[in-house]
Amino acid sequence: MTNEAVQTKMTPKVFFNKLLAGTAQGTIIALIPNAVLGAILKYFADIAIIQMIIHAAQIFQVATPLIIAALVAKQFDLTPPKMMIVGGAAFAGSGVIKFDAKAGAFIAAGTGDIINIMITASVAVLMMMWIKSKFGSVEIIALPIVVGIGAGLIGMLTYPYVTQITAIIGNVINTFTDFQPIVASILIACSFAALIISPITTVAIGMAIQLNGVSAGAAAMGIAATTVVLVINSWKVNESGVTLAVALGGMKMMMPNLFKYPIILVPCLFTAIVSAIPVALFNISGTPNSAGFGLVGLVGPLASLDAGLNVLLLIISWFVVPIAAGLFAKFLFEKVLKLYDSSVVFAYQG
Repeated sequence: MTNEAVQTKMTPKVFFNKLLAGTAQGTIIALIPNAVLGAILKYFADIAIIQMIIHAAQIFQVATPLIIAALVAKQFDLTPPKMMIVGGAAFAGSGVIKFDAKAGAFIAAGTGDIINIMITASVAVLMMMWIKSKFGSVEIIALPIVVGIGAGLIGMLTYPYVTQITAIIGNVINTFTDFQPIVASILIACSFAALIISPITTVAIGMAIQLNGVSAGAAAMGIAATTVVLVINSWKVNESGVTLAVALGGMKMMMPNLFKYPIILVPCLFTAIVSAIPVALFNISGTPNSAGFGLVGLVGPLASLDAGLNVLLLIISWFVVPIAAGLFAKFLFEKVLKLYDSSVVFAYQG
């Protein structure tokens, strides 16, 4: 079947599913190396070669927009040169690199805004689908300029507005800190439990509103709860590599599942609610840096250990309670209430 035949059958739903699938694949590829190596090697950072490995992982992570957008383009069967043009456009519009007038240089940091990456990649793909082969023999010159720079510019223009979504969500979460400790912990944990499998970047929210103390601990616990639920339900459903990737920090690879089967939030939120209670009771704390990570690299547990939590309570709070709650949630919602079939709703859609 030709690309033109495929394009005539393209619908908004099909387009969005392809966008999500590419984003899920790109996210796991881009983020896992730094999440795993950074957590393990940071204790040996005084060794020169280890420091270089850490830097390599961080630089690789900066390429997140490029990787995501290229894999989005692959979903639409674009040729390799067109895939890289889409990737370059998203890289330009992602916000991962900004010009610092004071330093007189471009500064790279983070991963860029995932929502804006998706928007820019979508614009670039749509431009490619509309242009097709109209440029003829000058395509190799015209496409990088028209699509690469054109879509990239659109991404740069939308970036300040799209990032306001993160700011608004952050402000809402910030109001939860005014509630009674247990209620606040539950609300914050549930918010981050849902956000970690959405296009919203939890690390950016944690940093933006400077979550600290018990609030940061609750945020990390919410992410931990979702991680546990996804691992439990993925264990016999997906290939071992998928489950391992989720356990190591690739929760966002389940974004397509969230949009296709929102019911997966039910066990995640239930587990987050149960897991949040010890956060308030034992004063489990964290920092703005640990709030968006959860169990990834043991960042959340280690932050609470640094804040004074003893090892026994750490094991109970971060592992025993979430795992027990996650297993009970699977039994209750799947076996008893029959709200879903885990072999369907948790099957990796990427």
